[in-house]
Amino acid sequence: MTNNLTFDRPIYVLAPLAGYTDLPFRSVVKKFGADLTVSEMLSSNALVHNSEKTLHMLQKSSVEDPYSVQIAGASIDVVKGAVEILNTHEGIDIIDLNCGCPVPKVVGHGSGSSLLLDLALMGKIIRTIKDTSNKKMTSVKIRLGFEKKNHVEIAKIVEDSGADFIAVHGRTRTGKFKAEVDYDAIKEIKESVSIPVIANGDIDSYEKAKWVMQHTGSDGVMIGRGAVGAPWIFHQLRSGEEHIDNALKYEIIMEHFDKMIEFYGQHGVAMFRKHTHTYSKGYQGASKLRDEVNRVNDIQEYRGILDEFFRNSQMV
Repeated sequence: MTNNLTFDRPIYVLAPLAGYTDLPFRSVVKKFGADLTVSEMLSSNALVHNSEKTLHMLQKSSVEDPYSVQIAGASIDVVKGAVEILNTHEGIDIIDLNCGCPVPKVVGHGSGSSLLLDLALMGKIIRTIKDTSNKKMTSVKIRLGFEKKNHVEIAKIVEDSGADFIAVHGRTRTGKFKAEVDYDAIKEIKESVSIPVIANGDIDSYEKAKWVMQHTGSDGVMIGRGAVGAPWIFHQLRSGEEHIDNALKYEIIMEHFDKMIEFYGQHGVAMFRKHTHTYSKGYQGASKLRDEVNRVNDIQEYRGILDEFFRNSQMV
């Protein structure tokens, strides 16, 4: 695939997930089957103020092509300024506006799913991104509403404001990550707009992903939490292989660890502990492994433990 996203077949997207979808994780997911990776959500305010941490999060792997950067913002002027900064960065193909994040800190600033309470403002911000950006595409991530569902109205405004495609998380803001995902509502959005629609929410297996696409008629799926501890879901979707053998899992896990060390240096060891915990779920001896790595800080020693465990251990 070139860095132009085409929707002539289903698109498999890694959702932005704070603390997880950093450059090392995205590069592994991309290598093993994802069509599109998206940066962790970046604050437009932080971009405008040249936050070093935020600019560091903009970095992408050479394999991330196409690459989308997701921004959050509540002010037309601030978002415009953020887009102007992104315009100076090569290698970004898509700017995505977050209109779905339910986290109180984000909502409290008027960003994320808070924009669903002011659709006129949301539309103006999308149009501002579209008119200011020098990138190939503009996309929007939404929920079904803030408290009540008004998903078709939201989606039509997204389309009318110039977005090239839309990703839909099938819950309202009030539903956070606990309420049941309404895949019928995603289907209704797909039937009401002419831009591509990506389905998102509780897609945690190959079978579920296939069912969601078939049920909603969506142009693809966006997977976040379902890929943590199981990034091979993208390989399954791309290859059509329902079963993943342990040798491929081993290869993906070791590559992820190596990329973490490459990007974060020594600190990557501590950061990989949470990934070790999710990767080892369902393996014999998982709790012993978790206990062991919690006390290891040396890169080579940690790698040796991972290598031994995932090369030889079996699923329970």
